[in-house]
Amino acid sequence: MAIQVGDKAPDFELKDNHGRTVKLSDFRGEKNVVLLFYPFAFTGVCTGELCELRDNLSTFVNDDTQLLAVSNDSIHTLRVFAEQEGLEYPLLSDFWPHGETSRAYGVFAEDKGCAVRGTFIIDKEGVVRWTVVNDLPDARDLDAYVRALGSL
Repeated sequence: MAIQVGDKAPDFELKDNHGRTVKLSDFRGEKNVVLLFYPFAFTGVCTGELCELRDNLSTFVNDDTQLLAVSNDSIHTLRVFAEQEGLEYPLLSDFWPHGETSRAYGVFAEDKGCAVRGTFIIDKEGVVRWTVVNDLPDARDLDAYVRALGSL
């Protein structure tokens, strides 16, 4: 079961597409976090969603908010994917231990070996304030998380 609104967001430490360590707790007290889990780089729906975020980046990466996108791909795959698509926000690798962070948030599909489409908006105190979880083929509605961010 996915983490719910009002829950304390589980902390994590993952490598980004440049090999840098990113911890959720690094943003506590500083920024709201849009934490987005997606199945795999280079797939149609995922690419579309991540490029839509790229095209609206100032909404999700600014003085008040940080976007973090997590998949179960390796950092090397994520580096090439980010370069190819012009993605200038952190793509985090939940590759090993495989799916550990995705499992902590309740969005790992054991039968598929990847995360489903889970989005969590986490406030500056580390509390989940909004969430949506979609099945693998179902794209998320970007406007829904723009509205959710606006309510913080």
